[in-house]
Amino acid sequence: MENLTADDIYGTALYEAAADLGKVDEISEAVGVMSGLFESEPDFFMLLRTPSLPQSERKELARTAFEGRVPQELVNFLCVLIGKRRIGQFAGIARSFEKAKGVREGVSKGTIESAVALDGGQLERFESETGRLLGKTVRLEPKIEPSLIGGVRIYVDGKLIDASIRRRLDELREKIIS
Repeated sequence: MENLTADDIYGTALYEAAADLGKVDEISEAVGVMSGLFESEPDFFMLLRTPSLPQSERKELARTAFEGRVPQELVNFLCVLIGKRRIGQFAGIARSFEKAKGVREGVSKGTIESAVALDGGQLERFESETGRLLGKTVRLEPKIEPSLIGGVRIYVDGKLIDASIRRRLDELREKIIS
């Protein structure tokens, strides 16, 4: 049995509530916007997490900042997180929400690392081929990894597909040494 974290429990609960309301895409978009805001405005996020500030004031701050800008259900969810002292875990909860969304929609999200930026066509081909190998729809987030000489490394669902030149050189070195 899988060990569930608080992030998984809250993220899945948010997904299920959004699905029940028929607002998965709307809430998903708002969660992404909020995640970006919390990352770009760490002082604001710190205020929402500050235990010396009464919960009622932190909840009011969240309401003032977000009501009318994101779905009311998400504002209420933030207030629950503040009340349960879980607001500091928002990034993990957001990831768990997106993971639950992907599972329900049959889409696995992953990361592709490359030495240089991939163009849209290359990214689509890697998504298509990875999806074919894994038997599911795959969406990859590109990341530049300067330590790669060439090729790519793909991480999806806890699996690694290492098609990097670095790996090939390491294998060749092992053959030569052996």
